[in-house]
Amino acid sequence: MLNSAGRTGRPPLTERRKAETRLEVARAAVRLFLAKGVAETSAEDIAAEAGISSRTLWRYFPTKDSCVMPLLTGGIEHTARHLRSWRSDQGVAELLEMMQSDYREPADVRTAMLNLVRLTKTEPGLRAVWLEAHREAEPVFAEALAQRAGLPEPDLTVTVQAAMINAALRAAVEFYASTSEAPDSMESVVTEALYIAAQGFPSVHKGRKRDR
Repeated sequence: MLNSAGRTGRPPLTERRKAETRLEVARAAVRLFLAKGVAETSAEDIAAEAGISSRTLWRYFPTKDSCVMPLLTGGIEHTARHLRSWRSDQGVAELLEMMQSDYREPADVRTAMLNLVRLTKTEPGLRAVWLEAHREAEPVFAEALAQRAGLPEPDLTVTVQAAMINAALRAAVEFYASTSEAPDSMESVVTEALYIAAQGFPSVHKGRKRDR
């Protein structure tokens, strides 16, 4: 889950191992959901596929559907990290450039995430997890933007801006996952969506013009 305080540096080894285990469980869940269907897949099936005990799985996840959450939070956490480091003297163009320049994830993780987003179209339980990930992200984005603006807490403007960023991220990933004419990269789609949303920011006039 997201933490509004953030963390600098590499996490301790035990935390990295936990994160790796959670991610492997998420990938295992998606593989089984695609092969067998969500209803026909049990938590015990997911645990076996991931090579862990059912007890360990329940220690990490409260429900079967929530096993996929680690696949959905990578891009959100990436955005939150850059919003925290986005200086007040930088425009939207600089933010988008920073976000696009250093976001890398393994191909198998990207594939699993996109398959999962496609499943959210027809699986209400997975859709709820997807929306929950973004619901949790919004106040984190708002706090980061408030800090950038020198505010003690988010005001209405910052809250709306955070909602715009959040909606743009979700719409971009869903668009990329569902379109039959896939653009060059998901990063380019996310960047374009964030630029569209950023037109609601006063500082957008300092940024780049959209390419036509």
